[in-house]
Amino acid sequence: MKIFSMSVLMSVLTIGLASANFQGPDAAAPVATNSKGGFVSGAETIVTVKQVNEMRDDVPVIIKGHIVQRMGDEKYLFEDATGSITVEIDDDDWRGQTITPTDTVKMYGEVDRGIFKTEIDIDYVEKI
Repeated sequence: MKIFSMSVLMSVLTIGLASANFQGPDAAAPVATNSKGGFVSGAETIVTVKQVNEMRDDVPVIIKGHIVQRMGDEKYLFEDATGSITVEIDDDDWRGQTITPTDTVKMYGEVDRGIFKTEIDIDYVEKI
């Protein structure tokens, strides 16, 4: 019985330590998730709405353009030179910024591909 208990305890500790360093999908966008600052290599790839519509589900993206309209609870219409798409921005993702349709924004998020339409679930909004 002692061996079994020790095995379970070691397994729990190992899993806990392994998950402590897990960074998840946001690791692809270090600028968006690191509120303390730090070095950024400048290797960001900004994609267009047209490109997003051709991507698969859960792909991390960075988009740049304008939020032109509120469409409902946490849903907004985003527009760039290639088209428009619905984005979902949670209240805390605004980070205290006030943004108007004339402001250019860079947003970090991931593609949310559904059966009938594609949206972007935004993790971070940056006013440029």
